[in-house]
Amino acid sequence: MNPESIPADRHPARLAVGIVGAGRAGTALGVALARAGHQVVAASAVSDASLRRARANFPAAVITEPGQVLRRADLALLTVPDDALPGLVAGLATTGAPLEGRMLAHASGRYGVSVLEPAARQGALPLALHPVMTFTGRADDVDRLRGTSFGVTAPEVLRPAAEALVIEMGGEPVFIAEEHRDLYHAAIAGAANHLITLVAQAMDLLAAAGVAEPARLLAPLLSASLDNALRFGDAGLTGPVARGDAATVAAHVAALEESTSAPAVAAYVAMARLTADRALAAGILRPADAERLLDVLGGRP
Repeated sequence: MNPESIPADRHPARLAVGIVGAGRAGTALGVALARAGHQVVAASAVSDASLRRARANFPAAVITEPGQVLRRADLALLTVPDDALPGLVAGLATTGAPLEGRMLAHASGRYGVSVLEPAARQGALPLALHPVMTFTGRADDVDRLRGTSFGVTAPEVLRPAAEALVIEMGGEPVFIAEEHRDLYHAAIAGAANHLITLVAQAMDLLAAAGVAEPARLLAPLLSASLDNALRFGDAGLTGPVARGDAATVAAHVAALEESTSAPAVAAYVAMARLTADRALAAGILRPADAERLLDVLGGRP
């Protein structure tokens, strides 16, 4: 497929799709493309779980090695772990895999299209299509794509095709410049992954405080806090740091020092400092109260 062959209505023709790395993300994307009318014709998988997943979701697909996946595909999804992607692309480019005219799309948040450059030099058409979603390997993963944003990076001539593929999968394309991919990925990984760490840590502390069902206690509060954060940003801040209650924060730190690990205490202190900085900049926290808070937190690790 050449860029010039992409239809004017920006919807690509029905494609033969290959999946290199039929993990959780690759399977969800493949199922979404199949629902849109494309055909998954080949897949590669390494682990037993991925092999079972590929056979269950794509019974008509040939299970084969990556070079043969490309040979059968118009669009190849390179859905392998981030650290494995550069080596995979380099291997395909140096082993004579059929690359010319084929669309290569990876789903890594970290990388744009520069990681596909070895293949692009041999005529491949590079796309970065990163779904901003977490996948569990369950059958409902594909349903999570509906309404999900995709971080898209593509050469200008391929942007209409990238946009069409994302829309066909039920997603919303958000174009990310190549030079901003690391910052983009740091933002979403920090928000999603660190949120789980914070909540799991809070549940552990509540259990230690004798709460029988920490998740049930936290759910309404966290739902409201997330809604406030997304709707109002820093203006949604509440709690002792935003109020400047230095004595309360000092009591928190003392209790944590008795009950949990030093890294957990350090994380609380670091987040309290950052919260104080943002509350001060937003005009929520008065400078005098901020100074008292920082006196409490300043000598902490």
